[in-house]
Amino acid sequence: FEAAAAAGADVLVVHHGIVWGGLDRVTGLEYDRIATLVENDLGLYVSHLPLDGHAELGNAAGLADYLDCETVEPFGEAGGVHIGHRARAETPYTVESLRDQLSGLDTGGKPVDVLDFGPEEIEDIGIVTGGGADWIREAAETDVDAFVTGEGKQKVYHEAREAGVNVFLAGHYATETFGVQALADLVETWGIETTYLDHPTGL
Repeated sequence: FEAAAAAGADVLVVHHGIVWGGLDRVTGLEYDRIATLVENDLGLYVSHLPLDGHAELGNAAGLADYLDCETVEPFGEAGGVHIGHRARAETPYTVESLRDQLSGLDTGGKPVDVLDFGPEEIEDIGIVTGGGADWIREAAETDVDAFVTGEGKQKVYHEAREAGVNVFLAGHYATETFGVQALADLVETWGIETTYLDHPTGL
């Protein structure tokens, strides 16, 4: 918020919001979170899950493009909608080459973790950006060669091993910057000045 205010922005567009599970009052820590917005007359626009799965502007679509993949179909069903994509690589990857490509993301210096339990040749890839560990079962059921997400949970190791799926954990932040950058490019075409503010967490 402070960086956006310093840049003279009128509105800040973000992926993750500041409210998780509802907001009853704006006092204490809740007010501290938005004080910079209030004091600088700065608007806030948040688009979380819709921006993850958007067919063209979404994080998963951007990550698929980064991997030189063509999106094939929606992936990662959540509450009746999809927040990810199943994609097909133009040139098949090996486990090592896919890890190398993902290492080019802004991971804050953190290595890409790989659970190498699937085929050596990777063509079909399930993508759910951010915290997509809960979709490992869908990856197994749809027979993808690899599942790419941001971060995992302890159970992912066992689920990937049992299902015979390669899992790549490329960083929550690193996998979820594509959408807001795509929105910035779109807004620029409307004649509105934009500035992309990078704030990597290393997570």
